[in-house]
This record gives sequence, structure tokens and C-alpha cells, in this order.
Amino acid sequence: MEPPCSSESIYNLIPSDWKEPPQPPRYVSVFKAAVKEDMQKFKTAVKTMGPAKLEIPSPKDFLKKHSKEKTLPPTEKKFDRNEPRKPPVPLRTDHPVMGIQCEKNFINTNAADVIMAVAKKPKPVYVDRRTGDKHDLETSGLVPKYINKKDYGVTPEYICKRNKEAKKAQEEYDNYIQENLRKGAIKRVSDEEREAVLQGLKKKWEEVHKEFQSLSVFIDSISKKIHKQKLEEEMKQLEHDIGVFEKHKIIYIANK
Repeated sequence: MEPPCSSESIYNLIPSDWKEPPQPPRYVSVFKAAVKEDMQKFKTAVKTMGPAKLEIPSPKDFLKKHSKEKTLPPTEKKFDRNEPRKPPVPLRTDHPVMGIQCEKNFINTNAADVIMAVAKKPKPVYVDRRTGDKHDLETSGLVPKYINKKDYGVTPEYICKRNKEAKKAQEEYDNYIQENLRKGAIKRVSDEEREAVLQGLKKKWEEVHKEFQSLSVFIDSISKKIHKQKLEEEMKQLEHDIGVFEKHKIIYIANK
């Protein structure tokens, strides 16, 4: 087997007259010059961190020694050596002035103050143990001080106002119902009809609940999930309707 010739190459398979296809012209925005000019203008305005023109410090104003030390304020009063001084401390040999007596009788004064003073009332306490443990009677709840108030047992004003508003609203509602009854716009559901509808709702709820209990434990498909949500919504609506019929004994419906 002869060795391959050095002139043989895979690139020789490409035609010699093949040229790369020309590239499409690059898109250039017509606003390129205006945007570039605006960017340069606003960028130059805040190019530095300080003002545009900063005064250069003079070489003569260099930092000098002790130039930043705080100076004490000038004293308002100067020291005068000839100013009179305070009186000296008494000597050990000096004796105080003797023989000065007070004519006030402190015993009689104190006795008169005690006699003329108003007697202090003892604080009311109660003892609950034989060892003598004392407690304050005022805050114990044993003194009937609340029942002696003027407004004890009186209905508060805000409750009376609320009751009047509720009574007025009930009267307006009753008048509205009577007016619609006279016009024939609504009619009252009888007790037999109400009981029949209530029993029908309960029966329907039991059927839906039984179907809900029969669902598989593992919900592995979208159809099962939608069916479960539908049953839950139906049970919730039935429970709401049953609660309405059980709560309201009198029910009115509109005539078609």
C-alpha cells in the first residue's frame, strides 16, 4: 500500500472560486449622533466629585504646628493680689459664745400640737387567718361599694341607643314586607313547604356526602381532582342553604 500524497487534503475538495456570502449592512439608528451628544453633555456636567472649578490651595497656607489646638477663652476676671480674702478658720483655742438660751418650751409645744391634731383614722383591714395576716379591705371585694353607686343597675346609654336603632330598623323591615305582601310581589313560605325543602336539602347532602366518601384515596388525575372539587363546593352550598332554612323560621320568596 502506497503512502498518501502530501498534496492530497480535504481542503482541496472546496472549489477555488468559492467566496463567502456578503454580510448584510449593520443597522445604525438615525438618533445615534443625538444620543451620543446628550450622553457626553450630561456626563461632563458631573464628571468630578466636587465643583467644576476648585480653588487650588496656596503653598504658603501649609499646616503649621499647634494650629489645630483649641485655645482657652479669655478670663473675664483677672487675679488681684490685694483683694480681701475670706475670714480665717477658727483656732483651736477659740471658744464659742456661751450663755445664749431659747425661751421656747418644746415639751408644751409638742403636747399642744398632738392635742389639737385631727385623729388619724385607721386603715380598714381584714384578717383571714388566726395568725393575724392582715389585708386591705378596700380592694378585697368584701365592701359593697359598687351597688351604692347612682348608676348601678342602670342600662348604659349606648346600649339604649343601639336597641332603639335595632327596633327602628325592624319596624322599617316589617313595613317593607307588609307593603310587598299587599302588592303581591312576595309570598310567605308555609311551614310545611319549609320543612319539605329542608328535608330535601338534607337528603341531597347525604347523597353527595356518600359519593364524596366513595372517592379513591389517591387522586392521580385531573378529572378526579375536578370531580372532588365539584363535590366539595356542592356540599358547602348545601350546608349554607340548610343553615339558612334552620335559622329563619319565616321565609319570603319573590313571585315570578
